[in-house]
Amino acid sequence: MELFRIGFLTVSLVDLVDIALVSFIFYRLYLVMRGTIATQIFIGLMLIFAFSFIAQAINLKAMGWLLHTLTDIWVIAFIVLFQPEIRRLLSIVARNKIVRMFLNLDVDESIEEIASAAVELSKKKQGALIIIVRGTGLRTFIETGISLQARVSRSLLLSIFNPKSPLHDGAVIIKDRTIEAARCTLPLSATTRSGDTVLGMRHRSALGISEQADTVAVIVSEETGTISIAEDGILTRKLTPHELRTQLRERLVLSLERSWKNLSRAMSAEP
Repeated sequence: MELFRIGFLTVSLVDLVDIALVSFIFYRLYLVMRGTIATQIFIGLMLIFAFSFIAQAINLKAMGWLLHTLTDIWVIAFIVLFQPEIRRLLSIVARNKIVRMFLNLDVDESIEEIASAAVELSKKKQGALIIIVRGTGLRTFIETGISLQARVSRSLLLSIFNPKSPLHDGAVIIKDRTIEAARCTLPLSATTRSGDTVLGMRHRSALGISEQADTVAVIVSEETGTISIAEDGILTRKLTPHELRTQLRERLVLSLERSWKNLSRAMSAEP
């Protein structure tokens, strides 16, 4: 249904909805990339699109052909140039509560094993970095370590992070009830401080992976023995054993249960 005309353009209700959706997507992309070098490239691409549209509108054939040629390869350029931002955007989508409702998490039995191991390592001041996968897998990072595919247990985690073990450096990655790999290399966060405390490599690695993937990271400091948790790029430090167990259950089990309950209430409330 035609609403109005702008020169030679006919605008309908569908066009307005289409424009609104595209504008929202580009706005969200800008928010994700804001503060990065990719922002300038993104603005440049938008200008090319705008000039291409204007050139076609006023029938500048040579200019239109040149700009059209550039826009034909923009998809490939977009993927290559914005790979870190695209990964970050997909990670944000994966963290959405609606998406998490459809994830099959089976970590309830692993929480006690992980917490017990972290508390024991804390007492001995033996450093540890345990990554619990909550969304999609971390195959890229798993391949940097030693594949184990072993059932999660307190004794195995203590053995891995024993300073004399060849696997104690790097991170352990856990999915459901399985330790998928040890001695994994993770990306470092740009964050270097938490309050007045300078963060070490383990804490920055925990923050880095939590910024890029839907994970919960448990960190034991080798210097102080303090236990911390990193999630969504936020570090929660100096947890007691009880707080650690509560936080793990809250982040890995209860959040999923609440999402399903809220969905059930919403469906039952419908007429």
